[in-house]
Amino acid sequence: MSHHPDTILIVDFGSQVTQLIARRIREAGVYSEIAPFMSAAEAFERLKPKGIILSGGPASVADAGSPRAPQHFFEAGLPILGICYGQQTMCEQLGGKVEASHDNREFGRAEITVNTSSGLFDGVWAVGDTPTVWMSHGDKVAQLPEGFVPIATSTGAPFAVTADESRHFYGVQFHPEVVHTPDGAKLISNFVHNVCGLAGDWTMAEYRSTKIAEIREQVGTGKVICGLSGGVDSAVAAVLIHEAIGDQLTCVFVDHGLLRMNEREQVERLFRDHYNIPLVVVDAEQRFMAGLEGVTDPEKKRKFIGAEFINVFEEEAKKIGGADFLAQGTLYPDVIESVSFTGGPSVTIKSHHNVGGLPERMNMQLVEPLRELFKDEVRALGRELGLPDVFVGRHPFPGPGLAIRIPGEVTKERCDILRKADLVYLEEIRNAGLYDDIWQAFAVLLPVRTVGVMGDGRTYDSVCALRAVTSTDGMTADVYPFESAFLSRTATRIVNEVKGINRVVYDYTSKPPGTIEWE
Repeated sequence: MSHHPDTILIVDFGSQVTQLIARRIREAGVYSEIAPFMSAAEAFERLKPKGIILSGGPASVADAGSPRAPQHFFEAGLPILGICYGQQTMCEQLGGKVEASHDNREFGRAEITVNTSSGLFDGVWAVGDTPTVWMSHGDKVAQLPEGFVPIATSTGAPFAVTADESRHFYGVQFHPEVVHTPDGAKLISNFVHNVCGLAGDWTMAEYRSTKIAEIREQVGTGKVICGLSGGVDSAVAAVLIHEAIGDQLTCVFVDHGLLRMNEREQVERLFRDHYNIPLVVVDAEQRFMAGLEGVTDPEKKRKFIGAEFINVFEEEAKKIGGADFLAQGTLYPDVIESVSFTGGPSVTIKSHHNVGGLPERMNMQLVEPLRELFKDEVRALGRELGLPDVFVGRHPFPGPGLAIRIPGEVTKERCDILRKADLVYLEEIRNAGLYDDIWQAFAVLLPVRTVGVMGDGRTYDSVCALRAVTSTDGMTADVYPFESAFLSRTATRIVNEVKGINRVVYDYTSKPPGTIEWE
């Protein structure tokens, strides 16, 4: 996307919520990218942004060696918005002073008073308003640089919002990007539209056409292989690439026997019949079940499935032959470098679960058409490409599939039992109209057997646990609060319809401390 004219560059100082800033800007219809402060200067050259936002961060400006923005950013004639740590380092770098607030540290909701009108506040706050914002700071600006004035104050921060209107520099001591600051998204959109003067015309239709041109340029006449997982990301990537290069793309779908009910058929229908995309389906169930025999350790299960997947995929790629490119549904959160200030910046980019070390092993180049997008943007792109809603709105499904929802040994028989229970559960969720309110819902088959009564007989069968959570990004998750009537109805159906289960429990653990999946 580097040639996109209107970009806001976000300099990341390590705040936990920096990604939210990017999302708010994109929601305002403007493209944005995040760069860690150490590589912000290179990003600036590449993107030629129309405005800059300096993020929050855990460091203290007063500490020796704490991070700074590249000094030339302040001489570039661009609007700049500093948030929390970003405000403090901007003031310090422009000749002001920052000190620790011993008596008035503010964490959580706070009230600020608006003293001066500003383009930043247009249509949001007027002079005399006392809006609620979300604070999280131990330091405060003690002396403003030349040209700056306070335009809003709070008890703990005399300079809650500061501005140098002539240079279009703004600093806010609170976090406008979090939902706890009710008017925050509008403030960011004001910065982008009013202060930077950007139209807000970045859309998925535009992303689609830009990407198609990029894919054609990258691939030329080459062949591309794409591993489909049945999930949203790989499906959207495949459809987009197919639109760009047609039959130069071949998709490979590995059925490892750990999929949900009818999943393979759904993928085949969508890709072969609806999109007419060349698709190879590999039935590898026996290979995977044989390898999982007797394995109970969760890490060993994951490792085996990942490695075996690569083996199967590689064999198929060789059969197809002559492919130079491997397509992956990598998303922006996987790409963003996380910065830790303890041992200097650390780069943690997770490998996509399906194709770990494949590109190096097979000497292929990567095609990653979604690497600038967040999950909800991928869904919007899927709709733009005409993918059916039932596919686009699907809950995330892990690479190792049902294997990590069957604690203990995985067998075909246990997978079949779980598939049926999971189907009933999701059917009930859809019938109740709750599917889209839930981030992820699934059944787990426990290695516990309990006594039950069926008719006049005694049963000794397995326990099924149900899990449903709400989340925005999978980093943290809350339990979905089903009504007890829903759970009773679902439990009754599972016990009646699924042979091998005689007891159903609901998992009430949030994340943290629990993970979403059981293994």
